[in-house]
Amino acid sequence: MPPRRLRPPLDPAVGGLVRAARASQVSRRSLLGVAAVGGAAATLGACAPPQPPAAGTAELELPRDVSGSEPVVRWSNWTAYLDYDEDTKRYPTLEAFQRRTGIRATYSEDIEDNDSYFNKIAPQLRAGQDVGADIFVFTDWMANRVITDQLCQPLEIISMPNAPNLLDSLKDVSFDPGRTHSLTWQSGFAGIGYDRSALGREIRTLDDLWTEDLKGRIVVLSEFRDTVALVMQSQGVDITSDWGRAEFEKAVEVVEQKMSEGYIRRIKGNSYLEDLKSGNALAGIVWSGDLFVLRAETGNDDWTFTVPESGGTLWSDNMMVPITSTHRRNAMALMNYYYDPAVAAQVAAWVNYVCPVQGAQEELAKTDPELAESPFIFPSADYIARNNIQGFRALTPEEDQEYSALWQKVMGN
Repeated sequence: MPPRRLRPPLDPAVGGLVRAARASQVSRRSLLGVAAVGGAAATLGACAPPQPPAAGTAELELPRDVSGSEPVVRWSNWTAYLDYDEDTKRYPTLEAFQRRTGIRATYSEDIEDNDSYFNKIAPQLRAGQDVGADIFVFTDWMANRVITDQLCQPLEIISMPNAPNLLDSLKDVSFDPGRTHSLTWQSGFAGIGYDRSALGREIRTLDDLWTEDLKGRIVVLSEFRDTVALVMQSQGVDITSDWGRAEFEKAVEVVEQKMSEGYIRRIKGNSYLEDLKSGNALAGIVWSGDLFVLRAETGNDDWTFTVPESGGTLWSDNMMVPITSTHRRNAMALMNYYYDPAVAAQVAAWVNYVCPVQGAQEELAKTDPELAESPFIFPSADYIARNNIQGFRALTPEEDQEYSALWQKVMGN
């Protein structure tokens, strides 16, 4: 049976594919972007992430690939990020991949957030130890770090005939020129999610969260490039611009204050969904597609995702092969499979995240014309501009360390 999914609300202005030239680093979950607005390119305005290692860097010593004798591939990903059948407890597209290729695939939802997963596996990767994955998925800014630190393997795009289906705007990103080490998995928005029936009202701004009926029942994301970014936008900051420590600290102080006052229940990574499912939380700063999966899993159609009036963030996640994987060719076969437009459309219909594959919109239109017009899957440049959806500007290594330390204090680490 087809995977379950909920149709998001439609926007009559949508219909175009994402047109975002990549110019700014963002977070899981945050898209690099220059949006084409009104037919002209309008810079979202930020520095590109640091460049990956230049030519002349020590050549990688790749492990021997045993894909032919070991037809397996192990995939580590985020929660609610692949089509899933509640009845069979399986992933339909992944089952089809195994039947088509004879490669046995295992799938683990073991990425809580970029930092925690990277910090767990990086020492093993540097020591040349297997991390239990042949594919892992990181947001642009962390993907940049993985490539720079030479912790992933190069891809042989020539052996992946579907790879050219990647959206043109994503083909030459600054952290991976020419896409030699990564392929985009999905993109999406960060904004506000809430149970409209439980609250009996709509939430349009961040200020709408800080009310007595939500005290102690709000979750926010551990990715500061989403949570702090949304607060900064509510304070009038253009997060693509040349802001500094003062603006960042001002936004962090709001989160700290709302925690001390008891409004925020927890700061969490992907596991924030469990608080929403259980009813322990009724609202929060969330990732777009998760709310539609939450609807399907709970049967509650009143779970609502909205981009705050002050704006939201747009992020992109990337598939890569760990430096210690001995199944690189199998991993590339899986990546290639998911770049088949028909397969990408099936995933998009379930996860409701921004699809990076050309031709997927046309494929989805064959089975669900309305869903193919969803701004959450195929947002137009006009939709992105009207809703002030931005990319968090690139941080220097020094800024990244400094701001991460400030955020860790708020999180209690």
